[in-house]
Amino acid sequence: MPVLPNSLLRILAITALSAGAALPAHAETSGVSPAGFTVTLGRDIKAPPHQVFTALGQVGNWWNGAHTWSGKASNLSLVLDAGGCFCERWEGNSVMHGQVIMLKPDSLLRLQASLGPLQAMAVNGVLTVQEQGKDGGTALKLTYKVVGNSDSALDQLAPAVEGVLNEQLKRLALFVETGRPDEPLSNH
Repeated sequence: MPVLPNSLLRILAITALSAGAALPAHAETSGVSPAGFTVTLGRDIKAPPHQVFTALGQVGNWWNGAHTWSGKASNLSLVLDAGGCFCERWEGNSVMHGQVIMLKPDSLLRLQASLGPLQAMAVNGVLTVQEQGKDGGTALKLTYKVVGNSDSALDQLAPAVEGVLNEQLKRLALFVETGRPDEPLSNH
């Protein structure tokens, strides 16, 4: 069974704890086992679905650069089209974080994506972002399903992955509502 270095586990745990400080309206990690997990997050955003969908494609403006290989979110891009790349490019380097496998503008974005340390583990991840109009705003639901083999020890990573995705969802909501991904949200 592969074991993650203690330093990586500490970093992931700290990230999960710090990101969990501002929980979305709904957060749940289920189906946790050494071979997989599902993270489900939800948040109401005070903007119409089209505005939220457009912001998803501006990932370099709201993603936390601490969760990139280059250290700069501005190096990220997301092409909102089937086959589109969720990529990062810097100084001659590049990484594909994910690829769009389904797109319904203003309602659904699905990526094949093994994010962060999951990429090197050769596991499969599918990230689905669903939007639904609600009271003049958007009910956003994010689901991330990750599977590997029983030696993957994914149960150890599930809390950290939930924390990182929770942070990104919060930053997206802040970006949409305030134009700044690090401003405090009111009434959230």
